[in-house]
Amino acid sequence: MPDDHHDPSAALVPVAPVFTNTERLALAGFLAGYSGLTREAYELDLRQYTSWCHQHHLRLFQVRRADIECFARDLETRGRARATITRRLCTIAGFYRYAVEEDLLDHSPAAHVRRPRLDYESHATALDRNELGALLVAAGLGPPAEHALISLLALNGLRVSEATGASIEALGLERGHRTLVITRKGGKVVTIPLAPRTARATDLATDERTDGPIFLATDGRRLDRHGAGRIVRRVAHRAGITKNVSPHTLRHAFITAALDAGVPLRDVQEAASHSDPRTTMRYDNSRELHQPGEKPQVSRSQDRGNGVPRVLMPAM
Repeated sequence: MPDDHHDPSAALVPVAPVFTNTERLALAGFLAGYSGLTREAYELDLRQYTSWCHQHHLRLFQVRRADIECFARDLETRGRARATITRRLCTIAGFYRYAVEEDLLDHSPAAHVRRPRLDYESHATALDRNELGALLVAAGLGPPAEHALISLLALNGLRVSEATGASIEALGLERGHRTLVITRKGGKVVTIPLAPRTARATDLATDERTDGPIFLATDGRRLDRHGAGRIVRRVAHRAGITKNVSPHTLRHAFITAALDAGVPLRDVQEAASHSDPRTTMRYDNSRELHQPGEKPQVSRSQDRGNGVPRVLMPAM
């Protein structure tokens, strides 16, 4: 058996099934096209799928459409969410499509696999405006880095990976507005304007440092998403919020507040970096954050220089 240390696909499965050379080439080539969290997600999907195939004595390039649909039903039986099943099937379809495009396989068995109908309503934990205000106050009374992180998530709607991946060198000033260059999901690099409160908190968090990560862990390395989650939960606890608050809860609050304020769906979609407007609509379908007449003062403008929409929460 070949040495797993030199096997590009060895990390895919706990006990690696025996891949043919062609299958191994397809797996390595498909994953080589991605990086960061996207690659990690695809590796997880393929690890689950290849393990399932191994357990059912199926070669990757010998499965049929019915086999892949059995895999999906097995995930459903084990209680996986429809969105998770759909993502795994999309990854599998992408893998086989890559193999066909590279002439490693004649046709894709996943081409016409049925996928679950998604529930276009967000079930994320929601914060009302009073809770969001309390969270921001609690963050402001804590260490500067906590205040900056909470502000980026809640006032600028960043994903946790975008916030933790941000560096001091990416901070800038354009037309009187403080800006931050971030790497969006999928590797797209964009410049976003910072809400005034976020800019002030970020300056305090970076202090005299001129380069490196904006957010540092206690060991001096870049803060990861798990550390960011612990900070959010800690601040929520200080604010007296008993809900299960995560970084995504704050992004959810940003999007729903913008929609509730009447900002057009297309502008909120761009600000949230959603590739599909239906993703943004999930928040619109579920929002019941404010009573009539109590809309937050969310302002919207357009930076004509780089096309970045500005959907800013109040400074609070």
